Amino acid sequence: METWEQLILGGMAVLIFFLFRPGIKAALKQSSEGEKDWQGALLPIGAVVLFVFLLIAMTKG
Repeated sequence: METWEQLILGGMAVLIFFLFRPGIKAALKQSSEGEKDWQGALLPIGAVVLFVFLLIAMTKG
């Protein structure tokens, strides 16, 4: 990759960082409040994963 292409990509990365920074700060602030929600979401996700493994095991056997 040419040097000018790397400079443009670096500049775009910095620009994207500054554009998304307010949203990232808000998400990090709310993440401490939302830790309880993950516990409720893990059970259905785990059930779906186990169900998929069961289906795969049934088709191979």
